[in-house]
Amino acid sequence: MNAINERQEKIINLFEGSTFIKVNEISELLNVSEVTIRKDLKFLESKGLLYRTHGGARKQSNYAFDKHINEKELVQITQKESISKAAVAFVEDNDFIIIASGTTLHEFAKVLINFRKLTVLTSSLKVAIELGNMPSVEVIQLGGEVRKSSASVVGSISETILKQFSCNKLFLSVDGIDPEFGLSTSNAAEAHLNSIMVNSADQVYILADSSKINKRGFGRICSISKVDTLITDKGISEKQYNLFIEMGIDVVIADCENLTNS
Repeated sequence: MNAINERQEKIINLFEGSTFIKVNEISELLNVSEVTIRKDLKFLESKGLLYRTHGGARKQSNYAFDKHINEKELVQITQKESISKAAVAFVEDNDFIIIASGTTLHEFAKVLINFRKLTVLTSSLKVAIELGNMPSVEVIQLGGEVRKSSASVVGSISETILKQFSCNKLFLSVDGIDPEFGLSTSNAAEAHLNSIMVNSADQVYILADSSKINKRGFGRICSISKVDTLITDKGISEKQYNLFIEMGIDVVIADCENLTNS
């Protein structure tokens, strides 16, 4: 009774090479009513094989969910390291930069070692500790409510402090980069603080692996138009790359394969 039938197997196979398919397209391809297709999609979603959306379905969910920093540290490790090393090229001596929270930005902090003088404002406890061991880096730690799951601070205190500063560059990691919804993260308080960071910097650099593209988090940070440069990995598709370029965003693809030689 709960087995997948032949038609439903065909629906799953339609997702090969495609991330989203509309109900009417599936209906035409399989010569079945849209009502029947919707019932099939509901059943397949209950099996965890796809995710229904308005007017269709996706092979994977396009929503990012909140995860503990200890869990995030164990995924996409090579990509995070390569993205961080690529991002260093955009840092110069005497910069005043904001580094937000996140495991990718913790990796980024680790490689800020060859500068004579930097001033860094950060919401991340791990970034502050990492940079605190570097004599050439002046660290300003934002205060506020400690969000333990991300080892960072959020809330009105951190927002008030942040508004007292103006920096020339922001290095931000996000949970989702969606051309329509914009930049987002899974926590609303963090998203609000990140939005103030965006408004406090002259240039915005997004450090995010390609799995974050076309994802949406619960809290919206800002529109894509606020981004100057996206630094990601080679998992980005040609279609995604071209779309960001058309939107006026510089895209840097980090080389994971040559990481050990860099």
